[in-house]
Amino acid sequence: MTALEPTPTFDAKYPPEPKLIDACVHCGFCLSTCPSYRVIGKETDSPRGRIYLMDGVNEGEIPLSPAVVQHFDSCLGCLACVTTCPSGVQYDQLIAATRPQIERNHTRPLGDRLFRQLIFSLFPHPDRLRMLLIPLFVYQKLGFQAVMRSIGLLPKISPRLAAMESLLPPVTAKSFQDNIPDVIPAQGKKRYRVGMILGCVQRLFFSEVNEATVRVLTANGCEVVVPKSQGCCAALPQHQGQEAQAQALARQMIDSFENTNVDAIIINAAGCGHTLKEYGHILQDDPTYREKAKAFASKVKDIQEFLGAIGLTASLSPLQDEPLTLVYQDACHLLHGQKISLQPRQLLRQIPGVTVREPVDAALCCGSAGVYNMLQPEVAEELGQQKVDNLLNTGATLIASSNPGCSLQIQKHLEQQGKTVPVIHPIRLLDYAIRGVKLK
Repeated sequence: MTALEPTPTFDAKYPPEPKLIDACVHCGFCLSTCPSYRVIGKETDSPRGRIYLMDGVNEGEIPLSPAVVQHFDSCLGCLACVTTCPSGVQYDQLIAATRPQIERNHTRPLGDRLFRQLIFSLFPHPDRLRMLLIPLFVYQKLGFQAVMRSIGLLPKISPRLAAMESLLPPVTAKSFQDNIPDVIPAQGKKRYRVGMILGCVQRLFFSEVNEATVRVLTANGCEVVVPKSQGCCAALPQHQGQEAQAQALARQMIDSFENTNVDAIIINAAGCGHTLKEYGHILQDDPTYREKAKAFASKVKDIQEFLGAIGLTASLSPLQDEPLTLVYQDACHLLHGQKISLQPRQLLRQIPGVTVREPVDAALCCGSAGVYNMLQPEVAEELGQQKVDNLLNTGATLIASSNPGCSLQIQKHLEQQGKTVPVIHPIRLLDYAIRGVKLK
């Protein structure tokens, strides 16, 4: 860099707030709960270290260099530090302010830009993803996937593409279908009218979770409205600092639920739910949507949060003839972002014969973190192994997971260890219990 070139720094549009930065007293409580610090072991890859870097960039003492950006990129955004901080440091707001600054003021290497563009052009667009399912279906069914994995060529070409491929779930006929009606009536007396968000990955690869969500809601007296004009919730671009795309998707989602007159808007994916509840912040500068966004966000409820509040009216049957021991996996954006932890466990314990066990380090991120396991595969790999080891060490015969990204990450590492423990969304277990369906 020559003397004539400007030093990369934060711009004036919502940089990390000095007041929030100053709240950090550098006590170090965050270090033991930070997954990236655990794996990398560097102070600059901890919340405390990143806050120091934010302050330095704010003050013009540290340039927004590739090395500094990498320390911000290594953050999973799991928010465990927010939960554990005794000083109440709002690191979630600090990192959320930093990510758009990076995207505006830092030029990434070409390969990084292209890979990120691939992600942002595909994953927030269910229709585009569905078109990609055809070649992926052929790739799996004709055995190309097995060959590619056996020869280990893809990791040598691109560790990131290899990580993406390793997370690919089975593509089935259901992945191409969209069978949920616009309105599904409540069974018996109607207690509530609720909207439901389908998700992106959820609707294509975990459609059975959406179907189970509808059945559980209607069985408990809810009329369910599913606007077909809805798109992505904006979680992926929002978490990666893609501000304009996140705002556009948020507006589309708000518009799709306008005039539906619902009591609540239900989401069954943890990462999506956290972002949906942040719409008021995402659209804070939009005079047309600011109040609409706040009103929308106030209605968003995680499915387990909602059922815990209204109570189950449908009776539940055992899932097996013998007792079932399962372990519940806390999704970070449910536990740390939405502060939802008791409700899933309470709902699962209402199923006759179910025992819920707790893993060591239950609050530690599994390494999925949206697309983190594709962008930072080495760190994510170690976290995934740790998480699966902790889950298996409970002796549970089933893992309940409330987020599609977590489920894919856990399933991948189970397969790597040769384990066949099923990973199932809690709402599917409730659906089975309501319908009297036994686990296979």
